[in-house]
Amino acid sequence: MADFQQSVLVIGAGTWGCSTALYLARRGYKNVTVLDLFEPPSPLSAGNDVNKIVQSRPLENTSSKAEAVRLKLQALAAPRWRNDPVFGPYFHESGYVICAQSAAGKKRLPKASDLQFEPLNTPEDFRRTMPAGVLTGSFKGWQGGWKKTGAGWVFARGALVSAYREAQRLGVKFVFGDDGNVTRLELGAQQVEAVVTASGKRHFADTVVLANGARAPELLDLEGQLRPTAWTVSHIKLTQEELRLYKNLPVFFNIESGFFIEPDEEKGELKICDEHPGYCNFVRQDERERLKSVAYTRAREEIPGEAEQRTRMFLRDTMPHLATRPLSFAKICWCADTPDRQFLIDRHPRLKNLVVATGDSGHGFHHIVTVGDWIADILEGKMDPDLAEMFRWRPETAVGRDLLDTQGRIGGSNRIMDLQEVKEWTRIEQRPWKSVL
Repeated sequence: MADFQQSVLVIGAGTWGCSTALYLARRGYKNVTVLDLFEPPSPLSAGNDVNKIVQSRPLENTSSKAEAVRLKLQALAAPRWRNDPVFGPYFHESGYVICAQSAAGKKRLPKASDLQFEPLNTPEDFRRTMPAGVLTGSFKGWQGGWKKTGAGWVFARGALVSAYREAQRLGVKFVFGDDGNVTRLELGAQQVEAVVTASGKRHFADTVVLANGARAPELLDLEGQLRPTAWTVSHIKLTQEELRLYKNLPVFFNIESGFFIEPDEEKGELKICDEHPGYCNFVRQDERERLKSVAYTRAREEIPGEAEQRTRMFLRDTMPHLATRPLSFAKICWCADTPDRQFLIDRHPRLKNLVVATGDSGHGFHHIVTVGDWIADILEGKMDPDLAEMFRWRPETAVGRDLLDTQGRIGGSNRIMDLQEVKEWTRIEQRPWKSVL
């Protein structure tokens, strides 16, 4: 039976932290507190973004348990994106174009028998997915598919702030600044005794939820289950005429070179991401310590020069009329990869009052609409058995882990890159950060 009076302390007010706060409050938990340095949308949160890709597929038979769970997760999320009043206004079912140009890349595309996708085999096929004048590239040798329904994008920052405000309205307490900036956990033999913040304040709770994404290893030994991995995001300014032309576009995703999504009308910008297996920030404090990747502890609104070059190459292939336009904004976006790219959501095996909720593995924002429900299920001992098995604490998967493993991702140089080796960064005027929309 649920104890709605227990105190719950959530570390992190990002995507999963705000989702957790929202769903606990919706279930009737009366004593929930969330700690973070920044008010949502934090400049450190991967969810503080213009848009994220969302797509769903119907449940179908598959021989892979992991694939079956993935389809189940999409099926659980889809109706909430459409119908939940907190999230629904931010979902745009604009469609989805997926494509590749190399023989290896084409093997990863949806099969020709997949009736959800209309085949794209010629340059004319690609151009007709969007208004005339958008896709002006040659598309020579490209192939892909166009899914017109059941996919699109979500205004990520808006959805994140909406979850935060609704949780706040329902009674969740949020603590920011030094009092909310968690620096360490005081660990006892079997539980988290206290959560200590930069101000020196000690917070206590019956249950602690660790939901601070790629920075979770700074507070807890996750036994190698998490590899902080970063991606690169660029924005360019569009004219008013271009903004009108680019409105209601489908998501365009080349799995080898990059993607773009409908522009941000408020800021007048188009977001473009170059596709690659990711960057790590590899460090070793001494020769005896194993190599690890560490997420930046401050927002970095610039990207490696090589990432800008890849972005411009993608634009030359798709929209050459934009390829030389200066970047108006860029940033590094951190995610948290588990060895099998499944989420890590479970009670800690030794610290009985600690729930670990991290390991988004690059697809965590899609599930802001459901992940808080799963965490509430863990508190109440009724987690779906399939999800519990897939998301369990599993350090055995990290034994002998190769931190340079691309984990099935492709693009760019087809390898994990090290931020320590970057010689040149973009130079873009930094934006003043605002805590609310």
